[in-house]
Amino acid sequence: MENSELTNLNPEEQGIGNENIPALQQAPESGETPQETPVTELPQQISDEEKQKIEHLIQPNQPPKCPETEQVEMKEEAAAEPVAAVEAPVEAPVQTEPLPEAVATDDADVSQLIDEETAEEIEAVSEHDYAGLNKLQLVELLEETVKEQDVAKIKNQVAAIKVFFLKLNKEGIDQELDQFIADGGERESFAHIDDPLEIRFKAAFNQYKENKARFNESLERQKLTNLSLKQAILEELKTLIASEETLKKTYDEFKVLQDRWKEIGQVPAGEITNLWNNYHFLVEKFFDKVKINRELRDLDMKKNLEAKIELCEKTEELLLETSVVKAFKLLQKYHEDWKEIGPVPQEQKEEVWERFKTATDKINATRREHYSKIQDELQHNFEAKVALSEKAEEIASDSPDSINGWMKKSDEMRDLFKLWRAIGQTPKKQGDEIWNRFKAAMDNFFEAKKEFFGKLKDQQIENYNRKLDLCVQAEALLESNEWRKATDQFKALQEEWKKIGPVPRKNSDKIWKRFRGACDEFFKRKSDHFSGIKDREEENLAKKRELIEKVNTFEVKSDRAENLDSLKALQRAWMEIGHVPIKLKDQLYADYRAAIDKLFEKMKLTEQEKAATQYQHTINTLREDPDSGDKLRRERNNLSTKIQKLKEEIMLLENNIGFFSSSKQAGLMRAEYEKKIEKAKSEVKLLEAKLKMLKD
Repeated sequence: MENSELTNLNPEEQGIGNENIPALQQAPESGETPQETPVTELPQQISDEEKQKIEHLIQPNQPPKCPETEQVEMKEEAAAEPVAAVEAPVEAPVQTEPLPEAVATDDADVSQLIDEETAEEIEAVSEHDYAGLNKLQLVELLEETVKEQDVAKIKNQVAAIKVFFLKLNKEGIDQELDQFIADGGERESFAHIDDPLEIRFKAAFNQYKENKARFNESLERQKLTNLSLKQAILEELKTLIASEETLKKTYDEFKVLQDRWKEIGQVPAGEITNLWNNYHFLVEKFFDKVKINRELRDLDMKKNLEAKIELCEKTEELLLETSVVKAFKLLQKYHEDWKEIGPVPQEQKEEVWERFKTATDKINATRREHYSKIQDELQHNFEAKVALSEKAEEIASDSPDSINGWMKKSDEMRDLFKLWRAIGQTPKKQGDEIWNRFKAAMDNFFEAKKEFFGKLKDQQIENYNRKLDLCVQAEALLESNEWRKATDQFKALQEEWKKIGPVPRKNSDKIWKRFRGACDEFFKRKSDHFSGIKDREEENLAKKRELIEKVNTFEVKSDRAENLDSLKALQRAWMEIGHVPIKLKDQLYADYRAAIDKLFEKMKLTEQEKAATQYQHTINTLREDPDSGDKLRRERNNLSTKIQKLKEEIMLLENNIGFFSSSKQAGLMRAEYEKKIEKAKSEVKLLEAKLKMLKD
C-alpha cells in the first residue's frame, strides 16, 4: 500500500499536527511499525449492531464475508468501477502504490549524530543569527518579539535569542568570577547577582512562556472542538450511507462532508487512530454503496495525477532551497498532501511515484550530509578543546617563582579561555567531560597562584615595615647640618631601600612618596646651603688675608699678659672666619702659621706658652667642626690616657733609681734617669694644662 513506509516516521521528526494518519501516532519509542487497520474491519467506536446495519444496507442479500475475502473482492470491485471526483483518503485499498517516508530508514543514524536539544538550538541559530548583537540589543529584541501572541510564529526566533543571550551572559559571569578570584576571593564564595539586563530578559521570557501556555491551552480546547465536529461528520456519513437518495444528490452530500472533514484542524492525539479508521471505514462503505461508475473514477484519477505531478514539481524545487531545515519541513508537508490525494491511472502510477521518490531521496541525502557536517564540526571543536585542555594542564603544572612569571602564565591561561569560548559546540555527551577537564586545570592554576601570592603578601608586609623604618631614619636626618655625614647616611638608606623587595600595592605609592620626600627635602636644604658658598669663600679669603696682615704688623706691648690676650684674640678671629676656596686653603694657612710663629718670637714666649697658645687654637678648630662633640670627647680621652702612661713611667723610673750603686758609672745613669723623670713630669703638666683647657 502507498502509506506502508510512513509508519517509520515519528511525529516529532515530521513536524505534523494531531490529525495525521493513525500510524504516525503509535508509540515511536517501541521501535515497532504500527499496522494500519484494514478498511474491511469495523473500528471499535462503531458498535457491532451499527456494523451489521451498515453491512446490510450495502449488501442485504449476501452472507457475511471474512476480512481476507472481503479485502480481495473490494480491490477487484474498486478496479472495475472507478471513483469520480472523490477526494478518497490515502488508506483506501484501491491505492496500491507505495508512499515514501520523509526521512529514509537508513537515515536513522543521523538522529544519533546529535541530540535533539542541540539540533533544535542549531536550527534556531541557523534561521536567526544574532551573533553581532550585544545583551541590551538581544533583550530589546526579545521584548519586542514576545508581543506577538501567536507563539508558533516566534518560536525559533525566541529560541535563537535565548541561545545568544545565555552565551553572552555566561561569558560575563565567567569574567566576573575570574576578577573575583584575581582580587583574592574564594571560588566557592562567589555569588552572581542578576544585572538589570538579566532581570529584563527573564521577565520577557516569562511573558513568552505564559503566552505559550495560554496558546497550548487554547489549542487543546480547539482540538476538543474539532473532535466533536469530526465525530458529527461520522454520524452524518452513517446517515448518508443509510439514505435512499439519488446518486447525484448522495455524491454531492458526500463531497461536502469530505471537504468539511479536511477543513477541520487537529484533534487530541489519543483520538486520532480510531477517528481516522472510523472515517476510512465509512468512506469505503460509501464507495461500496453508491457503486460509482468507471468514467467518474477515471476523471478523478486524472485529477489526482495532476495534483501529484504538482507535488513532484514542488518537491524538486526544494532541491534549490538553501535551508536544510526549511526544505525538510516542507517535504514532510508534501508527503502529507500526497497521502490525501487519491489513486492515479495504473499506467502512470509507477512513473509519478518514482519521480516523487527520487526528489525525496535527494533531499534526504542532503539532510544526512548536512547533519554529518555538523557532527564533523562538533567533533573538530571537541578535538580543539582537548588540545586547549592539554595546554591548560601544562601551564598549571608549572609554578613560577616570580610575580612576572605568574602574570605571564595568567595571561596565557586567559588567552586559552578566550579561545575556548570562541570555539563552537561539541558533541553533547562529551561537552561536560571536556569542560570539567579544562575547568579543573584552570582551578588548579589559580589555586596555586593564590597560594603563591598569599605567601608573597606576608613578605610584602615585612618589606613594608622595613621601609617604614627607613622613612623614620630619613626624617630624623632632615635637620642635620653635618652635610657630609648626613649625605653618606642618606645614600646608605637609599641603597638599603633598593635591596628590600616590593610592598603591598595599596601601600607602595604612599610609602615611596614619604621616603622620596624626606630625601628630596634634605638634598634641597643642602643645595640651598652650598648654592652661595663660593661668594662667601671669596669674602672669607679676603678676611683671612687681612688678619694675616694684622698678625704681621702686630706691635708687642711691654705687658706680657696683654700680649697673650691679643694673640688669643687673633687666633680666635681666624677660627671664626669660615671656609676659603679649597685650592688656596693650604697656602693661606701656611702664611698664617708663619706670621704666628714670628709673633711668638717677638713676644719671647716660653715653649709651654707657645704650646698652650697653639693648643688653644687647636681646640677652637675642633669646636668649629660639625662633629665637634665626638672629636672633643676623643681628645679628652687621648690626653687622659697619655697622662696616665706618663705617670706610670715616672713611677717606674723613680723606683729604678733606688737600685743604682755608689759608683761613677751608676751616677751617670742615675742622672740620665732623673732627666727623663723631669721631662716626663713637665709633659704631664703640659698635658694636664691642655686637659684643663678642654674642660673649661
